[in-house]
Amino acid sequence: MSVIKNLSALLAGMVLAASVHADPLAALTEKEAGGGLKAALEAGSVAAVGKLGVEGGFLNNDAVRIKLPRVLEKARPILAMTGRAEQLDELETAMNRAAEQAVPLAKPLLVNAVKSMTVQDAKQILTGGDTSVTDFFKEKTSVPLAAKFKPIVKGVTDKSKLSAKFNSAMSQATKFGLATEEQATVESYVTQRALDGLYLMIAEEEKKIRENPVSYGSKAIAKVFGLLK
Repeated sequence: MSVIKNLSALLAGMVLAASVHADPLAALTEKEAGGGLKAALEAGSVAAVGKLGVEGGFLNNDAVRIKLPRVLEKARPILAMTGRAEQLDELETAMNRAAEQAVPLAKPLLVNAVKSMTVQDAKQILTGGDTSVTDFFKEKTSVPLAAKFKPIVKGVTDKSKLSAKFNSAMSQATKFGLATEEQATVESYVTQRALDGLYLMIAEEEKKIRENPVSYGSKAIAKVFGLLK
């Protein structure tokens, strides 16, 4: 009888070990998984906002710098002939400064998205692949962030001499299919580019967390994302 019991215990242990090996997250408690995940999401999003929401955060970073739409850039030679090409540079600088001023507004919304994360959200993130954190933030925050960003962007870009001309030119370009609806006004264009830049930086932070979770100084993050590697 003892031999049978020992054999049964051995088989049970093997089954448990196999299940944990197949699903490394099975070794985590719900509290550990939730705590580590929320800590990682908050750390990544706050870091992204910190890098972009400062002077030069967009303008001096080629990966996220907001450039003029190509249809406007083509007007540079004509403006250069009249000595007004620098106005395009001023507008581009204004667009990036606007994004830099708008991005800090994202922090409370991003943090709130983390705090209100559901069990289903957590499961999707933990099993959703290498961009699941970024995808989560896009789904939960893109619409409210656009609403927050746009007034700030408009306030900054309206100070540029070319802002009104941008809107007029891009409105015409949209009618002829040379530009998209989001490019029709400078504020909608910059708002979308600012969001693109923010999510790109969040994606970079997500990559860092996945590659080296220990570097974030949180045992919870290290345990959760260490098992996912």
